[in-house]
Amino acid sequence: HSCLEEYAACKGLLFQSCKLGLVNIDDPACETILKDHTCELETFGFSNPQAQLKGSNEGLIYRPGYLGAHFDVSGAMKLSVDVDIPGKFSAYNAIAAIAVCRHFPVSEQNILDGLNEVKVKGRVESVKVPGNYTLLIDYAHNAVSMENILTTLREYQPHRLVCMFGAGGNRAKSRRYEMGEVSGRLADLTVITEDNSRFENVMDIIQDIQTGMAKTQGKSIVIPNRRDAIRYCIENAQEHDIVVLAGKGHEDYQEIKGVKRHFDEREIVADILKELGMDE
Repeated sequence: HSCLEEYAACKGLLFQSCKLGLVNIDDPACETILKDHTCELETFGFSNPQAQLKGSNEGLIYRPGYLGAHFDVSGAMKLSVDVDIPGKFSAYNAIAAIAVCRHFPVSEQNILDGLNEVKVKGRVESVKVPGNYTLLIDYAHNAVSMENILTTLREYQPHRLVCMFGAGGNRAKSRRYEMGEVSGRLADLTVITEDNSRFENVMDIIQDIQTGMAKTQGKSIVIPNRRDAIRYCIENAQEHDIVVLAGKGHEDYQEIKGVKRHFDEREIVADILKELGMDE
């Protein structure tokens, strides 16, 4: 509660010093944020009918290689929007972006094209693969972020939700237990592998992850080498699976025994597809 008040106070100061304020009217702290504001206001949101930029008819889009959200916009603009980032929260982020763009020389078509093609490197980033399944790279590297991404992906009702991840060495062991428990609870299959093991033995880290997994009924397989684990995920993907390679995200290296070596999962996937003759 105190954090929310502090956040609202900071936002309130901002709205006292700017000329135009764009605010999510659905935010429960909206009134506090806007207290004593001196600027012109425009509002956006989905649940409040007074929003000047009103989102509605929100839904999820799922086809192989594309996990996103759809919604319609009415009021200050009229649009039908597709966003190429999964999760209902993406609709809120998108309508906030629309609220900003409409005040700049950005055409409606540019807005639609941009949202339909938007990518954030390492954040539920889709990697093009042949076959009728979806492969994602995500930075989730603790229990909270892993629960968020797996819960979001569950909403798309995949045939299977497969989560491949490891855990960092020389870090709190509790993180490993928690990640194992979350993946075991939310994924249909967990592929346990390495991450940045640093100065720890990879198998010791994996054993800690398995300790958390043991609290669930989740299925798992251990493949210590991360490249081999990615290959396993690709070779064994089934139709309408969602496979998420978690932990590295935007990183392009692995740190093992104090040495950083180049390791970009996008390149690894491309190399594996080439080896398998699936890169056409």
